[in-house]
Amino acid sequence: MPASTGFDDPALPPTPSEEHRFPCDTCGSDLRFDPERYLLVCDHCGNTEEISGARGVHSPIAELDFQAALASALPQSQMEETRVTTCPNCAAQVEFDPGKHATECPFCATPVVIDTGLNRHIKPRAVLPFGLTENTARDAMTDWLGSLWFAPNGLQEYARKGRKMQGIYVPYWTYDADTRSSYSGERGTVYYVTQTVMRDGKRVQQQVPKIRWRATSGRVARFFDDVLVLASTSLPKRFTDALAPWDLAALEPYAPEYLAGFRAEAYAVTLDEGYAQAREVMDAMIQRDVRFDIGGDRQRIHNIQTQVSDVTFKHILLPVWLAAYKYRGKTYRFVVNGRTGNVQGERPYSTVKITFAVILGLIVAGIVGYFMALQK
Repeated sequence: MPASTGFDDPALPPTPSEEHRFPCDTCGSDLRFDPERYLLVCDHCGNTEEISGARGVHSPIAELDFQAALASALPQSQMEETRVTTCPNCAAQVEFDPGKHATECPFCATPVVIDTGLNRHIKPRAVLPFGLTENTARDAMTDWLGSLWFAPNGLQEYARKGRKMQGIYVPYWTYDADTRSSYSGERGTVYYVTQTVMRDGKRVQQQVPKIRWRATSGRVARFFDDVLVLASTSLPKRFTDALAPWDLAALEPYAPEYLAGFRAEAYAVTLDEGYAQAREVMDAMIQRDVRFDIGGDRQRIHNIQTQVSDVTFKHILLPVWLAAYKYRGKTYRFVVNGRTGNVQGERPYSTVKITFAVILGLIVAGIVGYFMALQK
């Protein structure tokens, strides 16, 4: 029996929910979406089927009215019910096969007992289909791990063995808004005066900067398009933020065929919570616009009043390859952008390697110090 590396492999994911299963016309087996061929493929008989409208010429993806959504006045066609279970550890809300009753969370490998309740939520409006296969994503992860110092050997062994990664569609909100802002502040102009100071017992003259302030006010306007907000709480935000940029221009109108063979996480950040985060992004951009409009060498902003109108939104799904494993009782995760191969993650440190490096460093420092002493 091989020696334990300290890693526990999460169980393979359960079959995607029935809503995202498509039987093969030839043999009846489940089809899956193949990112390389952009087709539904059958691994059993090799049959392929096209996705209607995929990569075709289609109208721009329509936005939904934000105020109507808050008032629960969206058309019924924009709502859906899915069987979603919340992980008790990381709070991920993931769709599961109705035939499953217990499994492990794909985000953190925590055992989950699947409930029978239905979750009613806003349908995805668009999806950015996976562009990388699992093998390509695993290669990217392996290369990234190989660049890390002080990682335990078991971690690199984990990557070399090529254990299965999970393909997850992660929920996001996008917001559009028209903004008009009025502001008051001050424009600062830098000028210099000559002053005499003492330096090393001598009087010397030097140029000292001063600022002349003048009151100012004005207006700025900006239309915000597709302000992106993560609607999941299951992954560290520092990882998902670092997976950007996302090619939102390549979004396809939502079709469940793209989810065949993959998982989809339900949103945990509500529409209004997401809008509050989007407003922080907008306000920061508006403040930058105000500073530019004030001009001068320095700016002081006293007040900004912003009117926001025509707020619309989309619920979209973005592709992430995920690897979750446990090491000495703690869960570690890698995430890979399913389009670009950008990798982010967390990993344990090997105390043996760190100790060895410290000892080696002390030995090298001692040798250098010894020869330096001989030269004196």
